[in-house]
Amino acid sequence: MYTGIITDLGRVRRVAETEAGRRLEIEATYDMADIALGASVACNGTCFTVAEKGPNWFAADASFETLSCTTVGRWQVGMAVNLERSLRVGDELGGHMVLGHVDGVGRLEGRQAEGENARLRFSVPPELARFIAHKGSITVDGVSLTVNEADGTCFSVNIIPHTLRQTTLGDLAVSDQVNIEVDVMARYAGRLLERSEQ
Repeated sequence: MYTGIITDLGRVRRVAETEAGRRLEIEATYDMADIALGASVACNGTCFTVAEKGPNWFAADASFETLSCTTVGRWQVGMAVNLERSLRVGDELGGHMVLGHVDGVGRLEGRQAEGENARLRFSVPPELARFIAHKGSITVDGVSLTVNEADGTCFSVNIIPHTLRQTTLGDLAVSDQVNIEVDVMARYAGRLLERSEQ
């Protein structure tokens, strides 16, 4: 489990095809002595298991399922990725409850400066739009954000300067794709509502 508060900006150092999908090597500034093999690290919001590590990098395997429903299949060597280590008991919950289970891929439809902030407008698949509400929580490429506006299959968020500097959101361009995880509470509420209507 995560909170959507990014703790490192990593970089893809190697991508290799495997029989089961892909193996990714990610450079990071984390103290690798403090990260055990088998530990979980969210990369652009996707929960990965550390399968191998070196002095300043770790490797993780992406299954075909992960490649099919996230942006991971389009990652290239040199691209930056938002990193967050999994929560430990007693850690501060600075964002919202994030599982690292990407629900789908969104697309940046518009970007507008608002002083030093940036308003970003994303579109999402119709099946995800019903879980997104004004003032609700959403995770975009692993970053916990508050929805400022929700309209049809689009939603807008306001990004402060710190987040623009410390995450990949500052470099997003119109038409870029992003990993979307809807709020877990909205997902379960939606499922309960479906059952009550059956």
